[in-house]
Amino acid sequence: MERLTENKIILITRRTRLDDLVARFNTLSQAKFYVEHLGVDFSDYHREHQQYYQTKAEAEAVLNRLGRLQTLDRSFLPNFIFGKEDTVVVLGQDGLVANTVKYSTAQPIIGVNPDPQRWDGKLLPFVVSDLSKIIPEVFSHRRQIRQVTMARAQLNNGQTLHAVNDFFIGVKSHISARYMIQVGKKQEQHSSSGIVVSTGLGSTGWFKSLMVGAVTIASKVAQQKLSVQLQENIPWDADYLYFTVREPFPSKTSAASLVFGKITAREPLLLASQMPEAGVIFSDGIEGDFLEFNSGAQATITLAESKGHLVV
Repeated sequence: MERLTENKIILITRRTRLDDLVARFNTLSQAKFYVEHLGVDFSDYHREHQQYYQTKAEAEAVLNRLGRLQTLDRSFLPNFIFGKEDTVVVLGQDGLVANTVKYSTAQPIIGVNPDPQRWDGKLLPFVVSDLSKIIPEVFSHRRQIRQVTMARAQLNNGQTLHAVNDFFIGVKSHISARYMIQVGKKQEQHSSSGIVVSTGLGSTGWFKSLMVGAVTIASKVAQQKLSVQLQENIPWDADYLYFTVREPFPSKTSAASLVFGKITAREPLLLASQMPEAGVIFSDGIEGDFLEFNSGAQATITLAESKGHLVV
């Protein structure tokens, strides 16, 4: 087959909900029986599955004509090494784009919405029919690239982890996390439900829900309407992060005043674990890819040394 170029294109895909059900119950019929037995409409799973695989086939057909195509399932992302000149196409929801950014370096990433009727797709500005126009423009560096600030967690043993949307630092279970927290010259002992650190890209997700919840509770207690004073849309390439402590508990041994603020390159967030076990740091909702954060571990949370590159 004659290609337009020999440029390498990596197509990132993921399993559908139906794929996961079949993997769990071994056959399609058993998966259908399980879902319908609970009174759920199985046809929605089937429609989503068919739409995704039809779109995947169409994307592969287009991309095969434009360059050397390699299709990669999301499960291989943590161990995959991207080439410097690779172009990456992500076919999935926003979360798949975020995870791809986390494990890439300087590669341009194109988010494609496989089902616009189902997914809003903040990070999915394109559909498959756009690829024949977008890809050649990316190859020739004629397409606008939007930079995305990432966060980095580094432990005192040298281990690191990056986040595109947010970090969670705390305990695997629902017991309290205990740690020392420091920003600049201010330092406290904490007992809380953990800390969330958000990037600009992630500020409309978990971070926003925490802010809305805090303001709503404060409004009820104060018996007056309060509003979030933060800028609604934090730039994706902002040179700062935000941190929020969840449910801080003041006591004789723990304080609760250093619970929200900015993290910059000059003033990182410093944490020292006081948890004998089950302490973790994970990013972007991927609990299986984590750093252990137990007694003796110290973490520095700051801006990552590199940025993501999204094609717009």
